[in-house]
Amino acid sequence: MNDLNDLNDVSDVSDVKTIETDRLLLHPLTREEARRIVDAEPAPGDRWAEGYPGPGDARGAQNFLRGAAERGDPGDFRAYEIRLRDGGTAVGGIGFHGPPDEHGIATVGYGLVPAVRGRGYASEALRGLVDRARAAGAAGVRGDADLDNTASHRVMEAAGLLCDGEDERLRHYRLVF
Repeated sequence: MNDLNDLNDVSDVSDVKTIETDRLLLHPLTREEARRIVDAEPAPGDRWAEGYPGPGDARGAQNFLRGAAERGDPGDFRAYEIRLRDGGTAVGGIGFHGPPDEHGIATVGYGLVPAVRGRGYASEALRGLVDRARAAGAAGVRGDADLDNTASHRVMEAAGLLCDGEDERLRHYRLVF
């Protein structure tokens, strides 16, 4: 099943709870919400910050839909929308690139709209996602960022990930529980 629109046999898991941090809510995406993000078409009542969803949010939502179509509902290891606690406005996305690998390590990714960057939201959201990975049974998490993306390097370090090396393009981070 590779058609992203044909997900009728994939149920949304209602017991995946929102991750709450001091200032943020990491809302687990449903298929319908992911489709709206891919199409950049908010439903009535959706509160999206200017610039949301960006291209990275659309890719993340599309990957969530593709993974659900191929493997079924991912449970906790899914995509989440980053919302401000105060008002519920969506300002970015964060999530897992799929289930943990054969070593139990889950890959994470995140992004915020430019207007809210530099406020510590990405680090706060990533700490919440790391806690969710640990509670869901992962052995650790990993992420990467372009070599010149020092802001993302600081985000991962603030969330407890350690530099695990780099190649010609990316700096790699990992945290083993």
